[in-house]
Amino acid sequence: MADLIATPGQTIGPFYGYALPYEGDNELVPPGRADAIRLHGQVLDGAGAPVPDALLELWQADADGNVVQQPGSLKRDGWTFTGWGRAATDDAGHYTFSTLRPGPTEPGKAPFFLVTVFGRGVLNRLFTRAYLPEDREALAADPLLTSLPAERRDSCIAAADAHGYRFDIRLQGEDETVFLTYPRH
Repeated sequence: MADLIATPGQTIGPFYGYALPYEGDNELVPPGRADAIRLHGQVLDGAGAPVPDALLELWQADADGNVVQQPGSLKRDGWTFTGWGRAATDDAGHYTFSTLRPGPTEPGKAPFFLVTVFGRGVLNRLFTRAYLPEDREALAADPLLTSLPAERRDSCIAAADAHGYRFDIRLQGEDETVFLTYPRH
């Protein structure tokens, strides 16, 4: 990386691979840790083609539902859980995170991952949630999910697999993932 130089401002970007990746960026916990799970999936465009140059950020509570609120998110020391990570998609649009299963932030609430998507053609980052599928009662009572049309809710619910959860993100078109807006964003 030290041999790379910045490109001219007129060149079409973004070039996420230039300055944003860092060692262990997608490992919120080491993959070999006993309670580690994998959150993975594929980012797809409106035609269903993989997006090979997207960048995702993951924000989440720890296993007890606590949201980490201290500096040091880039710290990857093998035991400190920071609740934040970053992963780039590969040529087939796949991404993966090694993390913990988040706990509910309040009793009876549905646990979720907050996912931010950056990519070409996306003028401003996109936000979505990847809810865990196990607690159907909490999902049925979640204020955000219940505010969505019933046929759109599944786009925000990850699927359990042998190592954790799969969450595919469709940027537009049929089966588009529900994206969130925040005040003043």
